[in-house]
Amino acid sequence: QVQLVESGGGLVQAGGSLRLSCAASGRTISSKVMAWFRQAPGKEREFVTAITWNPGNAYYADSVKGRFTISRDNAKNTVYLQMNSLKPADTAVYYCAASSQTDIHVVTTLYDDWGQGTQVTVSS
Repeated sequence: QVQLVESGGGLVQAGGSLRLSCAASGRTISSKVMAWFRQAPGKEREFVTAITWNPGNAYYADSVKGRFTISRDNAKNTVYLQMNSLKPADTAVYYCAASSQTDIHVVTTLYDDWGQGTQVTVSS
């Protein structure tokens, strides 16, 4: 089991920035990949980005590439999502997830543990 707690969500104007944090605890040794998903009202949960703990390879959905940056602090067992140039379409609940898979995957079923989510609202 891995416990994940997201923080940093809030309301921001279009074009602004936010940084989300995901603090992991518990059996973190079993988690190889950390990811961010998001879910807007009435829509399915979608992959945003993910990173491996080692060596830190990252992958981004096309919708956020160039605007979002995922990073991790291994010593703090924390993953961050820096979101720049935010758009109203980025409005969603953002979830942190952990996977025991070695490689990055974009499907929700391959992630074992999830955080409670943090709301990000981008106004126009």
